[in-house]
Amino acid sequence: MPAYALGHFHSTTPHPDIVEYVERIQGTLDPYEGRFVVHGGELDVPEGVWEGSLVLIEFPDLERAREWYASPGYQELIPLRTPHAVGDVVLAAGVRSGYQPSEKAESIRAALA
Repeated sequence: MPAYALGHFHSTTPHPDIVEYVERIQGTLDPYEGRFVVHGGELDVPEGVWEGSLVLIEFPDLERAREWYASPGYQELIPLRTPHAVGDVVLAAGVRSGYQPSEKAESIRAALA
């Protein structure tokens, strides 16, 4: 199943460290088959309030996403980002091919019983 690293950055400040971070991040993703799906850009927020920017990186599975985040190469980059891009980062497992949301409804129904 695919997995994702999601970054919700509430505030960012342009800085040379951010430029270096962005220039170097792909090299940390390549060994783990990570690829950008969303990297900033325009957001449409039809419900709720979303402050900041969104980054979404896809991996083949959660194990590789975790390995990437813990890798020495990426850990070296984190201090370049964190003082200038404040936010949250999560790693999340995706759903398998053919997943049906009714499966989730069944588990919720069972929990309610």
